Amino acid sequence: MGGQIRAVPGAALGWDMTAALAMASAMGISPRAVVELLPVIEAVMVRRVNEQIAANRD
Repeated sequence: MGGQIRAVPGAALGWDMTAALAMASAMGISPRAVVELLPVIEAVMVRRVNEQIAANRD
């Protein structure tokens, strides 16, 4: 999902959920599973990406 991140200069805001759902569908993953799990995963990933951005600024 690296190329599907919503961002502004200096911070990641979230993933492109339309792209994520399309990718999951193409992979045969249940849409129900995606809508249940992806928001939780997205929150952690956005936090981690922003931590890395902040660390690289210092």
